[in-house]
Amino acid sequence: MPLSPEDFYAHATRGADPAGHLPLPSMTGWDTFPFDRDGLRTVPLARPVAIEPLRHGEGGRECPACAPIRPTVWSDPHWRLSALGPSGAPLVLLLESRDHVDLPDLPDDRAAELGRLTVHTARAIESLPHIARAHVSRWGDGSAHLHVFFFARPKGFGQLRGTCLAVWDDVLPPVPRAQRDADAAAVAHALAASHGGTPS
Repeated sequence: MPLSPEDFYAHATRGADPAGHLPLPSMTGWDTFPFDRDGLRTVPLARPVAIEPLRHGEGGRECPACAPIRPTVWSDPHWRLSALGPSGAPLVLLLESRDHVDLPDLPDDRAAELGRLTVHTARAIESLPHIARAHVSRWGDGSAHLHVFFFARPKGFGQLRGTCLAVWDDVLPPVPRAQRDADAAAVAHALAASHGGTPS
């Protein structure tokens, strides 16, 4: 039987100290973890809420993705790609559907396009000579409009490997905008050549 929210809370907090702080996870010992373990502690886990807050684009809330304010670097009739910034990672791109749908709502033909676009975008990012990997992430708690993140990990920085790159992106100083824009344009042109669509 699945755990109810209250059961999950009780299970998760069973090992907490009297103030509610959970033990530090094993990831704090990883060589990719961006913080010094000394003095670090978790915040207490908040109790579950009965009703989750609405995301942007739900229940009549405005959807910023439906009237985007970010300039796109590439687009086609169903998708658009934008460069986010400032970013500590050399390049952070955001792929969004033009239609107001979330991942579970994608029709099968758009889902197939998303798969191909993800692969082609990652290939384009990893073709940049100073990039080792393209990490792909989808978090959907802020907006009901599908958006997929691409984080470019710079070559030679093993400490930035894996899931902590998204945190390092916030910790590192922003890369120069001109470099970010040049990288985004290179990805957009490579994507247009391999997949179609139009670089902006």
